[in-house]
Amino acid sequence: MNPKCYSVIIAGGKGTRFWPLSRSQRPKQLLKILSRKSLIVETADRIMTLSGLERTMVVTVADQLSALRKELPKLPRGNFLAEPQGKNTAPCIGLAALEVVARSPDAVMVILPADHWVKDIHAFRKSIGSAVDLAMRHDTLVTIGIRPDYPETGYGYIVKGRLFGGKSGAAYQVKRFTEKPSISVAQRLIRQGSLWNSGIFVWKASLLLELLQRYQPKIAQALEQIKTATRGKSLGAPSPQIRNVVAREYKKVPNISIDYAVLEKAGSEGKVLTLEADFGWSDVGSWDAVYRMLPHDQNGNAGNGKWLARGAKNSLIHAEDRLVVLLGVEDTVVVDTPDALLVGNIKRSQEVRELVEDLNNKGYGAYTVK
Repeated sequence: MNPKCYSVIIAGGKGTRFWPLSRSQRPKQLLKILSRKSLIVETADRIMTLSGLERTMVVTVADQLSALRKELPKLPRGNFLAEPQGKNTAPCIGLAALEVVARSPDAVMVILPADHWVKDIHAFRKSIGSAVDLAMRHDTLVTIGIRPDYPETGYGYIVKGRLFGGKSGAAYQVKRFTEKPSISVAQRLIRQGSLWNSGIFVWKASLLLELLQRYQPKIAQALEQIKTATRGKSLGAPSPQIRNVVAREYKKVPNISIDYAVLEKAGSEGKVLTLEADFGWSDVGSWDAVYRMLPHDQNGNAGNGKWLARGAKNSLIHAEDRLVVLLGVEDTVVVDTPDALLVGNIKRSQEVRELVEDLNNKGYGAYTVK
């Protein structure tokens, strides 16, 4: 373990991509769709050897705090930070940086989404260790870039610049970021050696706060007010007064991702590196992504629970209780839960998020909550 390293797990998902299995009170990070453990438990387990229980933190929204504490009962209660409302990743990571600096002013923080999947844990830990070493030795932001397996249009891409340090396999300067390109652009980016942006970041917490002051003064000002209110006390066990200050200040901050708020701007000044990694990674962003990762039968079908396929091809079944049988269909996703059933084209599973909006607009909001 590294005493100067904190792991920060970002767990503020809304539970829309995996409806009907996920709901607003049961978001994606709490689902057990790829193993017997939830995605957030898998995330915590693979980072624990680096930071340990005492230096592993979770940032979430207030209405998910109780569920996450139950999911990670061994983590100290003071290591859970609650946002009053989700404002994307920049305010969230800034809040965590404030807590890390209060505990250890020169510490490095590893930021990890709670709901990603990693195949090779040993390779993952080796890459994170290298990134931590880079962040400790250099005043720079480090991103983990993944070698692409295919031209995914739902991911962001990192265009590599010059090799940093002059060693083979070392980090690269980030030339630019490209968000969710078309299929033709994604293919071109891969040919050029670009990487998937994993959303895993490593940097000194103090550097992040410094850059927020430079690029995002509204967020920096809000964090300064929160810092003044805490007076050295942990944000993981706030008094009602501190919670009120956090709620007041959060209303003032923009809803913006860390990529747009800091990384793109710092990248143009040469302050961002990407460490190329290959440890089997997915952001598990849709039912189609789950299908890609599960073992398939001879006809390309995959599933969880009790299911049977006859004459069916390239389909995904998730059956929690009842037996689900597919007959003569192709490219289909079926997700069966006690109160709702999803049947659709698996290639259109990215549209599930919009489907949840339709349910809310049509008066079926009760089916998107619990």
